Amino acid sequence: MTATTPLTRPAGLRTTRRLSGLTPSGHLHLGNLFGAIRPMVAAQDAMDRASTITFISDLHAMTLDHDPRQLRAVTLEHATLLLAAGLDPDRSILYAQSQLRAHTELHYLLECVTGYGEARRMIQFKEKSASKDAQVRLSLLTYPVLMAADILLHDIDEVPVGEDQSQHLELARDVAVRFNTRYGETFVVPRAVLPGVAARIMDLADPTRKMSKSGGGQGTVFLLDPPDTVRRKVQRAVTDGGREVRHDPVGKPGVTNLLEILAACTAEDPARLAAGMGSYGALKAAVAEAVCEVLRPIQARYTELAEDPAYVRGVLAEGADRVRGRADATVRRAKAAIGLI
Repeated sequence: MTATTPLTRPAGLRTTRRLSGLTPSGHLHLGNLFGAIRPMVAAQDAMDRASTITFISDLHAMTLDHDPRQLRAVTLEHATLLLAAGLDPDRSILYAQSQLRAHTELHYLLECVTGYGEARRMIQFKEKSASKDAQVRLSLLTYPVLMAADILLHDIDEVPVGEDQSQHLELARDVAVRFNTRYGETFVVPRAVLPGVAARIMDLADPTRKMSKSGGGQGTVFLLDPPDTVRRKVQRAVTDGGREVRHDPVGKPGVTNLLEILAACTAEDPARLAAGMGSYGALKAAVAEAVCEVLRPIQARYTELAEDPAYVRGVLAEGADRVRGRADATVRRAKAAIGLI
């Protein structure tokens, strides 16, 4: 079933809402800043108060082997960095997924209308389960259904997604339509919001793949990397044959990635920036300085917030409290529709 059936909001729901999430499976990096965090901050300026919801999906981080202490620490680090980067708890809602039991309760209800074949076709499960050495957890198979619960729980209208998550949003839409068709109109069917230009930052050591939390090492610039580390990573970034600085994703992926990063930092056109660069060395120097300049205020604010972790935990707790009533109401609506007492 494809999610094409037009559905209206349940009675009383009027405000357009947008949801974004970050999984604390590793440290946040430059790609997260430009592709996810900046749009979160921009959305809170463009939308009504408390209509933007950001959550840290700590339950999703448990689909693979993890250290409990590290999970708690990185979850707090994510929250602190989000606040440092401009997320305002007075205008947005920020909480940790595990703080709302409604996520897992709705997850099971949605599993009851999701086919095994649908879950098994999700690209991340297919890729990770294909390895003979992989210890695949059941949660890896079912976590796209939990992701659907994350979205449907809040009557969300818009979900910013990249190419790697579009399949999961389509599953959420399909499940919502199926549930509504079988049991009566219960869920708002969300729509995808595609990221803007420069949202896709590639690995510095391998510009054919995205910068990632798990990549680590030379190819990833983490948001808490000190300036010397940033400069070293950028200076060692892979470029391409020849000497011409040109924005050419096919012919010069390494140079293009550096230009995209510089464009994201300066809000300039990458082709125009290329025209002003006489050498790869000049490009790398400009990129390193621009990245350090972008990260400087974020890191300064992070240092201040990190000295008061109780404040950050309080922001998360307050955010969960603000959405708990609506989330519980969604679960009650779904339970009643599906036949539970």
